[in-house]
Amino acid sequence: MTLLEIFPSLRSGMTSPRLDSTVWPCETHYDDLGQITVGGVVLADIADQYGTPTYVLDETEVRRRCQAYRKYFPDAEVIYAAKAMLTKGIVRWVAEEGLSVDVCSAGELAIALAAGVDPARIVLHGSGKPLSELESAMKAGVDRIVIDSLTEVTLLSAVATRKQQVLLRLSPDIDVHGHPAVRTGVIDQKFGFPLGSTAAKEAIDRVMRQPMLELVGLHCHLGSQICDPDFYGEAIRRLVAEMSRVEHEYGVTLPQLDIGGGHAVAYRCGDVEMDLSMLADIIEDALDAACALNHFARPRISLEPGRAIVARAGVTLYRVMTVKHIEGGRTFVIVDGGMNDNPRVALYGARYDAVVANRHPTGPHMTATVAGRYCEAGDILAADVQLPTDLRPGEVLAIPCTGAYHHSLASTYNGVGRPPVISVHEGRCHEMIRRETSADLLARDLG
Repeated sequence: MTLLEIFPSLRSGMTSPRLDSTVWPCETHYDDLGQITVGGVVLADIADQYGTPTYVLDETEVRRRCQAYRKYFPDAEVIYAAKAMLTKGIVRWVAEEGLSVDVCSAGELAIALAAGVDPARIVLHGSGKPLSELESAMKAGVDRIVIDSLTEVTLLSAVATRKQQVLLRLSPDIDVHGHPAVRTGVIDQKFGFPLGSTAAKEAIDRVMRQPMLELVGLHCHLGSQICDPDFYGEAIRRLVAEMSRVEHEYGVTLPQLDIGGGHAVAYRCGDVEMDLSMLADIIEDALDAACALNHFARPRISLEPGRAIVARAGVTLYRVMTVKHIEGGRTFVIVDGGMNDNPRVALYGARYDAVVANRHPTGPHMTATVAGRYCEAGDILAADVQLPTDLRPGEVLAIPCTGAYHHSLASTYNGVGRPPVISVHEGRCHEMIRRETSADLLARDLG
């Protein structure tokens, strides 16, 4: 029971605070009982109905992020990077908002096709694509395939039964100074070909000599969580110069330039995120300057936001199991989820906030670390967050900005099934992905 239920007269003297929309979905509020609602649905009610942990995804937030990209980049192709979070429902939303879809496996391709996405709006990515995946892409009729190695040129040429458009992924040697695991624009990493290298020139030459492959452009991806748009301007300048070289050497004008994604989002209040208006200006200026300098016809730009589309739309719910005050150490709040549903803290040192969702605390707070249930000391969800000192087992915690690389990276460590995905929209909720059960795990074990 909340204080407002005990003392209804308190309501008249209380404001209705709104949680920070730079971290939470825009349609996030406290209701009259002090409970957090997203998309008009009480989060604690979702926890009661579907159990915990549970991923909650706000459809309106996903759509408005798609609309923001269409607004700021009206002449560009915006391609949703499905690896950030992929369900049939999400693919439908982004397709309805005019975005294309980037997949990087046969499984992701199957989901996109099952959702009804036109293959002409699908791009296949990935490093080390198996022959079977290239065959699946060719059979489905995907619009473009991004070539990542010389081997893929050979494999594609062998399975091509029709003219296939391809892009060549290049590393422009731009260091965005992020976490080492997500700096993909530097030379010493596994993706693509170093710009200007012998291997890159050989790849272009091989593609040009294959009658069933049509090189339509270049591709790069600089990394993740990039907040400085100048990096993209520099990438455009370097890649347009290469496109001009190809035109002079082969007499072929490449009409497309894909500059990838990696646009930063705020995971906690105060984090810096990518300014789309500034990014749009930088791209325009860089294109004008590079094309004028190299006497090259202006290519069509493609962008690949993934995290920036879905991260803020997601909230994960957990049930408090126990609170441990370690003498001389930290206070741990143990919940019923952890690194299985959010491995980003262990993988990248990501930092999150956590709040009580079933009530609006009015008393003193403590500094606590939210930890998971799994058999790893590094199973941490949110370190040094402010939670009420009277926090009790059974209460519901909500961690915002969990729409990207949570569901898609989730595992079944310790034999615990993956959480469901529940969408919310205009006061209603819908089960998009059901909870994985022990029966599901046993179904794959042939014993």
